[in-house]
Amino acid sequence: MNYAKFAAFYDEIMGDRTDEIEQLRDYVTRYMPTASSLLELGCGTGALLTGLAGDLSVTGIDQSPEMLAIAAKTVPNATLVSGDITKFSLGTRFDVVICMFDTLNHVADFEGWLEVFDRAHEHLVEGGLFVFDVNTVGRLRALGRQHPYVQEFGPHTLIMNITPAAGEVVLWEVKIFEHLAEDLFKLHHEKIFQLGVPLDVIRSALTRNFDLLDETDTEPGPTSDDSDRVYFAYRHRG
Repeated sequence: MNYAKFAAFYDEIMGDRTDEIEQLRDYVTRYMPTASSLLELGCGTGALLTGLAGDLSVTGIDQSPEMLAIAAKTVPNATLVSGDITKFSLGTRFDVVICMFDTLNHVADFEGWLEVFDRAHEHLVEGGLFVFDVNTVGRLRALGRQHPYVQEFGPHTLIMNITPAAGEVVLWEVKIFEHLAEDLFKLHHEKIFQLGVPLDVIRSALTRNFDLLDETDTEPGPTSDDSDRVYFAYRHRG
C-alpha cells in the first residue's frame, strides 16, 4: 500500500478528521493523561498528527514518500520516518502508539499484523496506550457485494470498486479522474488490498503484551464481526 497516485487527493476525499482527533484525545485523557509523546503507524498526510501536535510530541511513520511529503508541510513540527510499519526500529519508546483509518487492514497477511503488534510493544513505555481501528470481516464482505462507489469531489471524480480477492482479502480498485480542462481528464489508478481478521483473533494476539481497556463500535451496542468499524484501546505491559 503506497498511495502513490492517491496521495494528492487523499485529504480532499477523506474530508474533515475532527471527530477522529477528538476521539483520540478522549482516549489519551482517559487512559494516559500524562502522555507527552505519540507515534502514529501509517501517518499518511499527517491529518491526525496535526490535530494532536499541540498537546504531544508527535512522530509518524509511513512507507509512501508521496504521503510523507504532504505530511511534512501539514505538520512541520512532527518527526517523520519513511518505513514499513511491520519492520522498523526507532530506538525510542512512546507514551502512545496509534494506527488509524483501517491501516492494519492494509497489511494483507495476519503474520504482518502480528509484526505490527510486536513493533507497538517494542516502542511503547510500560503502561503506554495503544489505539487502533479495523474494518471488520463482516464489513469487508458486505463492501465486496456492493456496486462501485462514486464520489464527486471538486471538479474530480472518484470511482471505487471493492471485490473479493482470496480468503478474507478484498481488493479496493480506486480510479480518480482528475479534471484538467473542459473535456480533459487524467486517470489515476491504484489497487489496494485489505484483510479482514475476526475480532477474537485480534484480541487473542494481543493478550501476551497488552490489556484491553476499551472496544467500541461506530454504532451503539456490542462489537461483533458484523460491526462496521471497531476501535480498540489497549494498555501496554512492559
